[in-house]
Amino acid sequence: MKARGARSKIQTLSGLEAKLVHSRSRGQRIVFTNGCFDLLHVGHVRSLESARALGDLLIVAVNLDASVRRAKGADRPINPARARMEIVAALDSVDWVIGFAADTPIRLIRRLRPDVLAKGGDWSFDSIVGREEVEAAGGRVVRLPIVSGLGSTRTIEDIRRQPARRKR
Repeated sequence: MKARGARSKIQTLSGLEAKLVHSRSRGQRIVFTNGCFDLLHVGHVRSLESARALGDLLIVAVNLDASVRRAKGADRPINPARARMEIVAALDSVDWVIGFAADTPIRLIRRLRPDVLAKGGDWSFDSIVGREEVEAAGGRVVRLPIVSGLGSTRTIEDIRRQPARRKR
């Protein structure tokens, strides 16, 4: 069997919609989550594994660079969107990755109509974008467990606080 490369998991909206028609015809449950994934850490990996366990296929929407800058500040992202998308796509728990430029993934959620919307436990139910749309369509929203003390923002701050290392 031919190995499936990470880049092949990165989809356009129209391509992903076509794949979902086939997946739904087979009765597969679609899970959707989103994030910046600037510096991938174990919290991301565990969250994505937990999200994937909620259904048959996991779609991960990744904020494109301008969206990350608006959310996190002018000095972010550290890694460009294409690299972040490919790294996320390389995880076994992830079936497809799609980028989005808006501040929220609401357009994608409305178009893709996931059965399950998963978001980190640091988000309250009321603040989860797409919750109303997913629940109105008969789907469910799940808050995923978070790994305490981990986060890209914290890691970047820790790195920036370290004194410059001298070359030997």
